[in-house]
Amino acid sequence: MKPMHFSITIRAPKEKVWNTMLQQETYRIWTAEFMQGLYYEGSWEQGKKIRFLGPDGSGLTSVIAENQPYRYLSIKHLGFIKDGIDDTESPEAKAWSPAYENYTFAERDGITELKVEMSGFLAGDEQIMADVWPKALARLKSLCE
Repeated sequence: MKPMHFSITIRAPKEKVWNTMLQQETYRIWTAEFMQGLYYEGSWEQGKKIRFLGPDGSGLTSVIAENQPYRYLSIKHLGFIKDGIDDTESPEAKAWSPAYENYTFAERDGITELKVEMSGFLAGDEQIMADVWPKALARLKSLCE
């Protein structure tokens, strides 16, 4: 998949946008656009493992590639989670990984522009991402404002 870009302007300081995006309670709310019940296990610290899971235990296994608080966050997706087990070695996982999800936060006069870049995801996901990301970002905006 070609890199995809999304952005939104939020009337809130970048620290509030960052914290709202990453705190478990509010993460579950804004990511519900992708799937009800999404949550994460792990740490947002650079170099740390993080797992993004749906209610059935499936999801993505990832690592935080870069974390510059309140400025930039890069998630490197390494594979899938099926039945609670990380899969980074199957042909399906290797064909897809690594995929990146990058977030850039820029604030001016108390208004934050949040930019999202997705790259490396499977071909065919473009339309789903194009439909869902704007809705998810609008929900994040609502939580922040």
